[in-house]
Amino acid sequence: MGSQLLATKSIDELQAQEASGNELRRALTATQLTLLGVGGVIGTGIFVLTGVAAAQNAGPALALSFIFAGIGCLFAGLCYAEFAAMIPVSGSAYSYSYATLGEGVAWFIGWNLILEYLFAVATVSVGWSGYAVSLLEQLNIHIPPALSHAPFDQDKITGHMMRTGAIINVPAILIVAAIATICYVGIKQSAAFNSVIVTIKVTVIILFIMFGISFINTANWHPFVPPNEGHFGAYGWSGVLAASGVIFFAYIGFDAISTAAQEAKNPQRDMPVGILASLVVCTILYVAVALVLTGMVSYKELNVAAPVALALDKYSGLHWLGFWVKLGAVAGMTSVMLVMTIAQARIFFAMARDGLLPKFFGKVHPRFRTPSTGTVVTGATAAIIGGLFPVGVLGHLVSIGTLAAFVTVCLGVLVLRRTRPDLPRPFRTPVPGFTCVAGAAVCGLMMLSLGAATWWRLAIWTVIGIAVYAFYGYRNSRLHRAGASASAA
Repeated sequence: MGSQLLATKSIDELQAQEASGNELRRALTATQLTLLGVGGVIGTGIFVLTGVAAAQNAGPALALSFIFAGIGCLFAGLCYAEFAAMIPVSGSAYSYSYATLGEGVAWFIGWNLILEYLFAVATVSVGWSGYAVSLLEQLNIHIPPALSHAPFDQDKITGHMMRTGAIINVPAILIVAAIATICYVGIKQSAAFNSVIVTIKVTVIILFIMFGISFINTANWHPFVPPNEGHFGAYGWSGVLAASGVIFFAYIGFDAISTAAQEAKNPQRDMPVGILASLVVCTILYVAVALVLTGMVSYKELNVAAPVALALDKYSGLHWLGFWVKLGAVAGMTSVMLVMTIAQARIFFAMARDGLLPKFFGKVHPRFRTPSTGTVVTGATAAIIGGLFPVGVLGHLVSIGTLAAFVTVCLGVLVLRRTRPDLPRPFRTPVPGFTCVAGAAVCGLMMLSLGAATWWRLAIWTVIGIAVYAFYGYRNSRLHRAGASASAA
């Protein structure tokens, strides 16, 4: 098994697969890819996690946390852009690591990407439910708490799971089902729907920034970095770092663009544009919202499910904007779920194509030309998880899985520069010796800030993944079967 874990899939084979065996429809332009990135990035991070991270970790210095996380993402994004242009296939970091670091690492990253995207859909559905219920309340439509909250939550002191008294989060389940249906129908329809949603939510965010500036009380920014309360992550500079790990969840959408490489019209040119443009736009918006939000409301009050709505409700002059912000939040999180569902189904598709997951995950619908089975599995699983668990537990799991993938991509670029310097690179990561190492270091530092409980959950997830690989993936791997056939011959 040892040699199999180190076996790599050749770049030539990946490119040949992309050229001759692409069953997916090429329909996405650079603009649509950028909008997919913005759609995937701006959502729960800006409308929900900003409040949690400010109240529990960074205080007004949340803006610095966004900048730190954005720098890590910029380094990783430059590495992603090189890979996405050079290897324009479905699978994102999974496919890249398969070509550079071997099947064992590829499996680990693919398994973590499942953790990232699958749990991201579930996480965002919980945030979506909170804003949707609040929005319906303004329309005098009331949903009982027992049917709009998770039945389980995490004890803030012990970290143990506990019952809340609720039955199930019905809105979270319904929105995931609706999104999965849209993704099942087709990538072109999904991209068009996403473009409309992104326009709505970016407009709402800009309105919040423009009108919220007038209501900033600079006293809320002092001290900008609250003093540490005696343990790591509770304010101080360690809190800024811990908050960057928490709100890093907000940035995961840009790497989802790379999973749609086989559906881009001109991936060599459009993938780098989509990845980097969406990252820059979203970082600017995040920092601006963090400054305005913590200026309008004391960070100590922001540990709520809808912090932006809370800020608007405090000022009578902004009540008119509250409805539209909630509508924008609902729209924003809808597009995030759309992008993540698209990404997860294509991770399933890529891993099944390589024999590491059962073949049915790689099934493409004959009419819609989408990975139909993977989409159904993603929707059903995310609906169940989102209906049962709270946003905090799920968000930390998503962040650590994503960061692990980012570290691998950054190191993979360096490996491939040394092992295959001859490969054509339509986009080249600038100063790779610095960019790749810095990207891996920053993302690794944010991983360390996420706490022991999150690492334990990652360890459990990894053990399950090892078992799946040992009993199925290893035996059915296309590389393994090809090697066995060659030996028999």
